[in-house]
Amino acid sequence: MRLIPFLTAVVVSAVLYLAVFERDRLLDFSRGAPAGESADATAGATGGATDTTVPDNATDTAQDTSAKDAAQGDLIGVVVLRSQAQTIDSAIKLRGQTRAMRKVQVRAETSGAVISEPLRKGAFVEPGDVLCKLDPGTRAALLAQAKAALAEARARGPEAEARLEEAKAVLEEAQINYNAAEKLNEGGYTSETTLLARAAGVRGAEAAIASTQAGLEATRSGVEAAQATVAGAEREIELLTITVPFKGLLETDAAELGSLLRPGDLCAEVIQLDPLKVVGYIPETEVARARLDAPAGARLATGEQVSGRVSFLSRSADPTTRTFEVEITVPNPALSIRDGQTADIAISAEGAQAHKVPQSALTLNNEGRLGVRIVGDGDIVRFLPVKLLRDDIDGVWLGGLPAHADIIVVGQDFVTEGVHVAPSYREPTP
Repeated sequence: MRLIPFLTAVVVSAVLYLAVFERDRLLDFSRGAPAGESADATAGATGGATDTTVPDNATDTAQDTSAKDAAQGDLIGVVVLRSQAQTIDSAIKLRGQTRAMRKVQVRAETSGAVISEPLRKGAFVEPGDVLCKLDPGTRAALLAQAKAALAEARARGPEAEARLEEAKAVLEEAQINYNAAEKLNEGGYTSETTLLARAAGVRGAEAAIASTQAGLEATRSGVEAAQATVAGAEREIELLTITVPFKGLLETDAAELGSLLRPGDLCAEVIQLDPLKVVGYIPETEVARARLDAPAGARLATGEQVSGRVSFLSRSADPTTRTFEVEITVPNPALSIRDGQTADIAISAEGAQAHKVPQSALTLNNEGRLGVRIVGDGDIVRFLPVKLLRDDIDGVWLGGLPAHADIIVVGQDFVTEGVHVAPSYREPTP
């Protein structure tokens, strides 16, 4: 065994021992100071005073700091968002469907065979366009006959009026004769029989007037009846032409040429899609927040979005669902939206105080309630239930929280209420 490597290893070990474990003694030895005075000399040089006693409170502070640092290392670290409430529009969200503004089944009001070429479904129509034209048959002859009866009835009117005037003249003459006979009878120049005859003549003239007046009224009634017959015949001819009631498009083909229509038979169905209605049903817990003419929007199943205003809000609830019907009128100039499409409706309501947080910050407590965990006084975790007001692409808006809340956004699922945590704060992004 070689001696020199062994001695070298011993010397190196000794130097390392002195440098690590006996560093203070080595420094004192190099300065020529006794070993027992090294601590006091060092303290005196640092404090700059002859009194080298360390205060008790300084020792306690050092111990508390060391204990706090040790405890801090055992706490769970969480990331906390300093959130301030903001005012947002709290929309009422519903599920509904689109509905045509008008949808009418145009039906025949009289009978007849169709003599017009049919319009095909999908065709655009304007008010007054002919949908179905029926064969008039003998209606024109019936109208002429009614007009002739009316003319005849009107011709009898002057004759009846002349007879009435004649009866009035006869009555006047009879009254004069009676008055003269009465005066003569008072003077004793005529007999009582003559006076009675003159009185009978007056009563006969009055009866003739009454009869003539009745005949005149009958003549006038005949004129009115003839006028009604003419109007009915003219209306019957008008009903032979079935026209479009409003601007829209045909949902069905018009009645085929040669088909027989009776009163109530379908000629065609016309639908109006511009503007359009979006119909939904509001729960009774939300209906108080809805207002007429409030801005509203809808997202269709195709992804298309439309906007309009509330045009109708029902005052009566559906007896089965206890919901209230609401209608939103939206423009549809291109007719791209169809009747009966599913729509997600959002109606603007009064603003609400809300916090915007990442969706991942939401959690459930032991009772299954949705909420967030916040850091309260003393860095203690608390659970607060929330109400989801709106869902955006970059987060969710929550209600039910205080104006300022330190919301845990990272690590909330690893702590429970009452746990002491070590929070790291971050400010919300603008």
